[in-house]
Amino acid sequence: MKAVSITSRDNPLLVRMRKLASDPLAYRKQGQIWLEGEHLCSAYAARGGAIAQAVITQTAWDLGQAGPCRGLALRAQAVAVLPTALMATLSSLESSPDLAFAVAFEAPSELQAGVPSIVLDRVQDAGNVGTIVRSAAAFGFTQVVALKGSAGLWAPKVLRAAMGAHFSLRLVEGLMPAELAKLRLPLLAASPHATLALHEAALPWPCGWVFGHEGQGVAARLQAACSESLRIPQPGGEESLNVAMAAAVCMYESMRQRMTAEAAARA
Repeated sequence: MKAVSITSRDNPLLVRMRKLASDPLAYRKQGQIWLEGEHLCSAYAARGGAIAQAVITQTAWDLGQAGPCRGLALRAQAVAVLPTALMATLSSLESSPDLAFAVAFEAPSELQAGVPSIVLDRVQDAGNVGTIVRSAAAFGFTQVVALKGSAGLWAPKVLRAAMGAHFSLRLVEGLMPAELAKLRLPLLAASPHATLALHEAALPWPCGWVFGHEGQGVAARLQAACSESLRIPQPGGEESLNVAMAAAVCMYESMRQRMTAEAAARA
């Protein structure tokens, strides 16, 4: 494959890539997602995904097989080689990466019924969303559902926070609360006002955990549709946990109870 060298900031490819990298919802319009950095690119390539465009710094390209990035870049259908200073114009990171991919956006639009799921109700901070996605993959949940009003699941900052977890999960976004009936799962909501504490409840599996807006929590109508609302005990006295931290605690407890039940069944 012949790599194309680009030195102009106004090159049409870079203008398009810059929009993809900077606009959190550009992936919906362009039909591509932006993967920034060797870790994300490597995680995607390991899944065998098709890579439409690789962008690599001249420094990393010149390292050849002595560096990790050139081999990854050569898996792409097209490769653009840029000066480091020009790569920095595509990145929102303090230290720009040596490699980025643009790959097809092919997220499913339909829910998968009966699988352990996480539901995001207007969770708007991209860092929180990415951390929840990462926790979902770690604790055995296989589907993440973002209701309308939530941050885009494939936004660049969400992808960076999730550190490659996207590629092992089913992610569905832009749904209305009424569509959650298609999950065919008991829904659980975390609420600081609930009477029953998380560790006191027998948690169903599979289930759907619902986590809400950073300031407003889960919408009242959606919380009413949940089979249980549970609180996380906080004897330290703080008013509330960050939504991503609360989600990790709830998912861990689901995993702990499931593993305890499985161990008891084997005994």
